[in-house]
Amino acid sequence: MSRDGRFAPSPTGTLHVGNLRTALLAWLFARTAGARFLVRMEDLDQGRVQSGAAERQLRDLRAIGLDWDGDVVHQSHRHDAYEAALAQLLAAGDLYECFCTRAEIRAAASAPHGPLPEGAYPGTCLRLNESERRRKRAGGRPPALRVRAEAARVSFTDRIHGEREGVVDDFVVRRNDGVPAYNLAIIVDDVWQGIGEVVRGDDLLDTTPRQLFLADRLGLEPPTFAHVPLVLGPDGARLAKRHGAVTLDELDAGAAVRWMARTLGMEGATTAAEMRERFDPATLPRAATRWAGT
Repeated sequence: MSRDGRFAPSPTGTLHVGNLRTALLAWLFARTAGARFLVRMEDLDQGRVQSGAAERQLRDLRAIGLDWDGDVVHQSHRHDAYEAALAQLLAAGDLYECFCTRAEIRAAASAPHGPLPEGAYPGTCLRLNESERRRKRAGGRPPALRVRAEAARVSFTDRIHGEREGVVDDFVVRRNDGVPAYNLAIIVDDVWQGIGEVVRGDDLLDTTPRQLFLADRLGLEPPTFAHVPLVLGPDGARLAKRHGAVTLDELDAGAAVRWMARTLGMEGATTAAEMRERFDPATLPRAATRWAGT
């Protein structure tokens, strides 16, 4: 089984030590398996992309000792692939138009809706007839596209978390501004790039059933997953700039690497290469790490 891995940041700002630690883990999982490691920029949301952020992120990955294979892929260059996937789903009857505003979605999500997860979209626009759809279109609000999931249950095995199951709601696969959604783009790209195992933060664990659902509908062989513990701030919230000096613009790269080694059970390692020699996924700490400086 392929263990090719990847790190796929959004170039919306500077990576903090929590992001870099996740990148390091993805690199370690791949490299210790003798596999490829790729980097992909998830830059579809051009309104949030910061000028120069991708270059800074690549600089910081190199600064902590990571390398990667081939060219960096930019999702903004892959619209044709996403449109082809959407066309396939549309042809199969797996998508429908959604005209809901955010306020309407919030109101609908607060109502009881059977087996769906709390806050899931309950299929409001799925129940529209063709006359109602024509009236909505005439109103001028462009529709998003949602997948017709019918509260499907999806099971998978995560290398860190074991057996998991999730109920899939009718999630968006193309926003109403025409931008392909995260869940569609990443499964299309992971399969296209030959990724065998996705290593990422465990805050994304609950999104996995959606991606596996799409892979099934598209006839794709999905990767396996390993969702690793996050780095939290001193207040227990996910690490962010509000927690102080947390980026390599403010920290010494060597000290940051030594801190990562300590938090991953490799006390004394001073480089990514040394950690590669010592890394064992089976001994990876399962609990989140609190940031208190290097």
